[in-house]
Amino acid sequence: MKKLLLVAALFCATAIIVQAEDAAAPAKKAKKELTAEQKHVLANMVAKYDANKDGKLDKTEKAAMSKEDKEKMTAAGLGMAKKKPATTEAPKTDAGK
Repeated sequence: MKKLLLVAALFCATAIIVQAEDAAAPAKKAKKELTAEQKHVLANMVAKYDANKDGKLDKTEKAAMSKEDKEKMTAAGLGMAKKKPATTEAPKTDAGK
């Protein structure tokens, strides 16, 4: 009887672990393949603004970009839109009414 309970407990634990791993798998974003236009625009911007020559644009290099170049990046779908800052305010409630 004890062996049966042990086997059942191990089976349940294994099932929970497998289910948790499956649930976490979709959370990983697959990198999208860039279009030819996006590759061209990105290569031009890296060549123009990559000050430290690491092949990537960091925050300071992106900040140095002209408005027109930022618009080109956004138009190409390369995510130059500003991220909304996280708010630290507590949610407003109607408790005072």
